[in-house]
Amino acid sequence: MVTVKRVETKKDIKEFIEFPLRLYKGCEYFVPPMYADEKKLIEDGGKPKVADSVFFLAERDGVTVGRIQGIIQKQYNELHNTKRLRFTRFDSIDDTEVSRALFSAVEEWGKEQGMTESCGPLGYSDLDREGLLIEGFEENSTYEEQYNYEYYAGLVEDSGYKKEVDWLEFELKAPAKRNEMLAKVAARSLEINKLHIADYNMPKKKYIEKYKDSFFECLDECYSKLYGTVPISEAERRELVDQFMLIINPKFAVFICDENERVVAFGLSFPSIGDALKKSGGRLTPFALLRLLKAVKSTKNMDLGLVAVRPEYQNSGVNAVLINGIVESLLAGDIEKCETNLNLEYNTAVIAQWKYFSSRQHKKRRSYVKNIESEKKDEN
Repeated sequence: MVTVKRVETKKDIKEFIEFPLRLYKGCEYFVPPMYADEKKLIEDGGKPKVADSVFFLAERDGVTVGRIQGIIQKQYNELHNTKRLRFTRFDSIDDTEVSRALFSAVEEWGKEQGMTESCGPLGYSDLDREGLLIEGFEENSTYEEQYNYEYYAGLVEDSGYKKEVDWLEFELKAPAKRNEMLAKVAARSLEINKLHIADYNMPKKKYIEKYKDSFFECLDECYSKLYGTVPISEAERRELVDQFMLIINPKFAVFICDENERVVAFGLSFPSIGDALKKSGGRLTPFALLRLLKAVKSTKNMDLGLVAVRPEYQNSGVNAVLINGIVESLLAGDIEKCETNLNLEYNTAVIAQWKYFSSRQHKKRRSYVKNIESEKKDEN
């Protein structure tokens, strides 16, 4: 028999974090999140200023067999006039009794809060791990992604969820030769629009401090219409800067600015740190920290985290500056390959950019949706 309980004690929190570490033990493709970040998230009860949150564990005979988190992103619901529950951090053994119990618990909690739909996997914002892996189970995961076993889709669909949207992911390698036209368009775009690439040869902290506010403004403006996104709050901005300060290499955090140093476009890439975190289960032990710092300095693989161009510059060739920069890094041998992470399947403008590389679409992720509205009782 499966029982589901709400995460409340320190022991529960530890179990919620460590269950997937046991479930994926020996899986070479799984990359854990930072242990300390997960612990803080649960201890804080989520992000109460922008969302309500709940965490559940499923047990059988006293042994943990699954987990799930529910989120009500109040900011998103208000902006879109909807009553949506999000599920995330869903992990389970291959057993529909377990998955049904978990989804039932989180949906009942959502309905108690007046929600009528459940969707996911989605986190608090677009910068959280999102989407269920449905293709590419034998591909290395990146730190920004959540790996899952192939049977997960069956468990989610068994609980009544249907596809809402897919994301595609691509591996990029150097093209056979340099695209001279792309390089010319990039140079001409900077000249005509009176733009420049920010000088990254300054101390990392100073570089980030100088451009972070304008970066987040650009991010919010460009991503506002995309699936599941919400504006990034001031508190979240500070947390994100703190989290990524350690792993950002300014050379691969490209900001394109106008004459007033306002960021009008950016391409944000991170050194691949997945292998550095696998052995420690996401804990920053002294040895794990050494591995991470080594990866930041010497990795040949990059994760393309975020790319954006403000609307007024989207048809001016500015995107060519960002793409050409990645191409040049690959051709120069600075990096060997780049992972795009998630591209919405209908975002053809972004996907079209990968034609400038030797590319392959190697992963696909899915977000699901389900109507959970309770049947109205006949009061007559």
